[in-house]
Amino acid sequence: MVSFTQCCCQLASRQFKHPDRKRPSIGTSQQFKIIVLEMMFLWCVLVLVNLVSVATDTNAGVKVRLTQKGLEYGRQIAIASIQQKLRTIQLQDISGTERVKAVGKVQYSFTGRNSGSFDLSVNELTISTTIVITSDNTGRPMVSVKTCAATVGSVKVKFHGGASWLYNLFRSFINKALRNALQKKICPLVIRSIADTNPHLKTLNGDMINYVLITVLAKVDQYAEIEYSMVGSPVISNTFIDLGLKGEFYNIGQHKEPPFSPKPFSLPTQDTKMLYFGISAFSINSAGFVYQTAGVLRLSITDDMIETMYPDLMVKLLVETVKEPLVTFEPNNMTVQASSTVTAYAIQPNSTLSPLFVLNLEGSVSAHMYVTELKLAGNVTLNKFKMSVAESYVGPFQVGSLDKIFTVVLRVAVLPLVNARLQEGFPLPAIGKMQLVNSQLQVLKDYLLIGTDVQFNG
Repeated sequence: MVSFTQCCCQLASRQFKHPDRKRPSIGTSQQFKIIVLEMMFLWCVLVLVNLVSVATDTNAGVKVRLTQKGLEYGRQIAIASIQQKLRTIQLQDISGTERVKAVGKVQYSFTGRNSGSFDLSVNELTISTTIVITSDNTGRPMVSVKTCAATVGSVKVKFHGGASWLYNLFRSFINKALRNALQKKICPLVIRSIADTNPHLKTLNGDMINYVLITVLAKVDQYAEIEYSMVGSPVISNTFIDLGLKGEFYNIGQHKEPPFSPKPFSLPTQDTKMLYFGISAFSINSAGFVYQTAGVLRLSITDDMIETMYPDLMVKLLVETVKEPLVTFEPNNMTVQASSTVTAYAIQPNSTLSPLFVLNLEGSVSAHMYVTELKLAGNVTLNKFKMSVAESYVGPFQVGSLDKIFTVVLRVAVLPLVNARLQEGFPLPAIGKMQLVNSQLQVLKDYLLIGTDVQFNG
């Protein structure tokens, strides 16, 4: 849990005028309506105040950083939203007792039994609040208000028409009463405004039915899904907010942990983009573990190009990994190491398979990753491979004689299928109708860094 203590959002010398210049009729039970801003207060708080840093509890597979630029964009969204979501604070009829010079003690009840209009200005509205960020029972971020205090510097009302000459005699008393009444109304509005952000936070890579949470899982394909639940409290500084997310791939319906754990990593001090994603090697390698567990990292090849090994036979190759691929990140370099076996079969006239040999194949590919829409995608190119004979059913032979053939097999048959899957991409953490703009990707030590601006539609 993170608390933002003594957070203050101040609107100095802002005036809120009654918008109706038509001199509305004021009846006995008329309520005075003061148009005020329904602030997206969370953004205002995060931009303006010093925040408290709290370390996360568990190493994250994925980190998300919201920079000052991102917070400023949020403030702009709030201003645009304010124009569409103005609300009215309604104040009841005002009465009280005051001492008037040259008159003495006066008891007044301002219920408005006349017609006319008024101008109302509110100056130096200041809101101080303590906001708490936690995660809900599915790991999504959730915000709430712990304390709230609102002060209004001054309220000034001026009446026109009807019995305005009489009302204006008591204007100073009415100003004071309005100010006190208005202050009591602001915090409930702020609390509701902040609470209204939670349904949007609940859209973090999951499904909602009437704001009822299902899970923080993003489906990748028929075999895999990725979990983006929070693993601890946000890390907060004066200029950014970091969220640590699990960022782990799982087999659908079977959440088995891999035989390795996420290592700690820190995002660099970059702030030219609104949002940064750090995707660790752990996250990518957990995907390899999932697909290895699902038994889908295998490929049968029965192409004409491999007939040259045995011209008189139809040959089938079965390529399958013996363990999950290993992804490593070094500055400007992403490499994937894979350990596989290649089993060659002769296809007999009756379609039965006769084993010819089994090869051990250690291969290395370079990966190029990129961002497309809200997904991380990529492609790979062959670096090198090394083969050795594991078992032969046709007697001894020199494995080097197959190098050229298997180079063609890998480049023409295997890697295109791998790239077709990689180009479909894997979902990044996202909330609502978010779009990534001007994204840039860097390969750093042990993780990928994606810097991007964002746009929200709708």
